[in-house]
Amino acid sequence: MLSPAEIRSRLDRVRAEVGPEVTVVAATKYVPLADMALLVEAGVEVVGENRAQDLEAKHAVYGDAFRWHFIGQLQSNKVKVVNRICELVHSLDSETAARRLEIPALLQVNLAGEAAKAGVAPEAVAAYLGGGVVGLSTMPPAASTPEDSRPWFRRLHDLAHEHGLRELSMGTTQDYAVAAEEGATYVRVGSILFRQ
Repeated sequence: MLSPAEIRSRLDRVRAEVGPEVTVVAATKYVPLADMALLVEAGVEVVGENRAQDLEAKHAVYGDAFRWHFIGQLQSNKVKVVNRICELVHSLDSETAARRLEIPALLQVNLAGEAAKAGVAPEAVAAYLGGGVVGLSTMPPAASTPEDSRPWFRRLHDLAHEHGLRELSMGTTQDYAVAAEEGATYVRVGSILFRQ
C-alpha cells in the first residue's frame, strides 16, 4: 500500500483529469480494514465497496470518515445493510433488490450482453424507472486500450439521455479519462490509487 501522500497525489491527478463535475469513487475491495486509515489521511472522500460484509466491517470502524457507495453485485438479502450505510448503489440489476432499496441507485446495464457479467439488457431499462433509479452504470467488455471502451460509454450516455437520467457510473482505472469525456458523473478507481 502506498503512503497517504502518494495516494493523495494520485487522487489529485485523477480528479484533475476528470474535472470537478465527476465524483471519484475509491474502489476499496482489496484495501484491508487496517489500511483504510491511510485513505482517511490521504483525503479520500467517497469509497465504493463490493461486498456487504466488508462494507459493514469497514463502516463500523470508519463510519463518517467517508461517503459510502456500494459497487458490487447487490443480493436482495444484503439490501438492508446497504440501505443503512450507503448513499448510492452503482449496481442495481434485480427487481427484488429494487423493491427493497430505500436509497438512490444506478441501474447496471449489460450493454454487450456478456453472459459472465451482471446487469440488465438495454431494452429492460424502462421497466426499472421510477422509484430510486437516478442513473445508469456499466462495465464494458475487456479492452486493450481505453479508446476501445469509448463506444460503450457513449452508448450508455445516449441510453441515459433517452430515459431522462443524468447520473452515469462508468470507467475504472483503465479507462476513467475516456469515461469522463463521454459524460461519466462517477468513476470507480482502485489500483491507480493504491498499488505500487
